Amino acid sequence: MGFHIVLYQPEIPYNTGNIARTCAATNTTLHIIRPMGFSTNDRMLKRAGCDYWHSVDVRYYDSLQECMEQYAKHRFFFVETDGAKTYTEISYQDGDFFVFGKETTGIPQSILDEHKENWVNIPMSVEHVRSLNLSNTAAILVYEALRQLQFPGLR
Repeated sequence: MGFHIVLYQPEIPYNTGNIARTCAATNTTLHIIRPMGFSTNDRMLKRAGCDYWHSVDVRYYDSLQECMEQYAKHRFFFVETDGAKTYTEISYQDGDFFVFGKETTGIPQSILDEHKENWVNIPMSVEHVRSLNLSNTAAILVYEALRQLQFPGLR
């Protein structure tokens, strides 16, 4: 089955392209919630994805609710800097979803409030930065989940 990355209204093509490359390398499905801040034909998007787009299972939705309803039996984790649990406190399961917000505003507070029990963070110093890069954060989460399951299907 594999893991799933959900990008909530992504704005920066480089980040989405880099995440698509991570998805191709890890057999992770990429779910994109519209609207996006760029076109999927964007030259920067394809460049950042390094022509791996044909190897990525990408699915599009008009709302996060639509995605969550389609996968109602799965667990969704919402990744934000103020999450109460660190990402390493979770025992991940095959089929889990990791939701990441817009680069500029994150996941809307109303969505986070509905899912407080599954709100996670990656510890970092906030003295010099307010957040990590979105594509780095996605890679950290996916690889931790894969590590816990001993990297199924990867060499």
